[in-house]
Amino acid sequence: MAAKDSKNGRGRAVIIKKEEVVEGGHHGGAWKVAYADFVTAMMAFFLLMWLLNATTEAQRKGLADYFTPMNAMTSSKSGNGQPFGGHTPYDDGSLASDRGAVSVAQGKAPPPPLEDNDGDTPVQDTPQGPAEANTGSGQGAQARGNAATAVDQEGEHAPGGGSAPKQAQTPSKADLLANSGAGAAAKAAEAQEKQAFQQAAQQIRDAVRNDPALADLARQLAIDITPDGLRIQLLDEDHQPMFASGSATLNDRALQVLQKIAPVLAKLPEPIAITGHTDSAPYKGGDRSNWELSAERANATRRLLADAGLPESRFREVAGRADRDLLLPGDPMASANRRIAILVVRAANPH
Repeated sequence: MAAKDSKNGRGRAVIIKKEEVVEGGHHGGAWKVAYADFVTAMMAFFLLMWLLNATTEAQRKGLADYFTPMNAMTSSKSGNGQPFGGHTPYDDGSLASDRGAVSVAQGKAPPPPLEDNDGDTPVQDTPQGPAEANTGSGQGAQARGNAATAVDQEGEHAPGGGSAPKQAQTPSKADLLANSGAGAAAKAAEAQEKQAFQQAAQQIRDAVRNDPALADLARQLAIDITPDGLRIQLLDEDHQPMFASGSATLNDRALQVLQKIAPVLAKLPEPIAITGHTDSAPYKGGDRSNWELSAERANATRRLLADAGLPESRFREVAGRADRDLLLPGDPMASANRRIAILVVRAANPH
């Protein structure tokens, strides 16, 4: 058909073109390596910035010392190059110091020359020989050290005309035993004193309780053992005072209680302190106050105990404290705040 058309001059040639797709050649991967190096460098940079911000100056110096080249023969510093000259934004010195390196320091001076028994020929301190160093016995060094210690303890003169100070002596076994014995004796004395106080307290309670005339006053008698000693308190009660109102005169019932207490106190060797206390009610007596009233009541108690047989040398203190030391701070007007306190002072803890 195509040939026929060509004879008539009306045909056209049909050309079929086939294109082959050819892949381009390899252009290289160098840019990937460069990009990876750049990312790594940026990561290291930001990590460094974070570490500088998260660590202290002492920690940064410790890290610098860790990476310092250790050389015992030189004291030069490293990290002195560019671009920062070995410095960090937080450090005035080199980035890596030599403080962690081995240093050579001067040793102690040799001991002074020793004298022999006659005191004429000085004994020179000889250096340690190879045999002594190899064997590791150290007998010569130990002997020289013992001799030098003996000279120092005896106060021999050191070189230069000065007197060598004596070394502190180690407590001997006898001293330690003596100290421990003294401590044990003190504890035993304290325990014995406490037992004597307990017995005295019980004797006073029994003496008051067994007397029919004073049995109802047992609740007005407070006895306890304090860190200061054995404390005996006579408390006022409503309608049963120990003293007349505004007076320092003891009534008959208070006199009988104190007469029961005095013989028990006479058996104890410790000193005695007496204090008087009042409530917070103002004293109605012109120029007088609760201070004078409390002091006079304490002194009246002292006189009665002295009349009952206690020597004057036993009394260490007689004082009045008015209402400054209330027994019941929550109720300053309570009758129990009006009281007399007799304290048998501990020998180990003076009042």
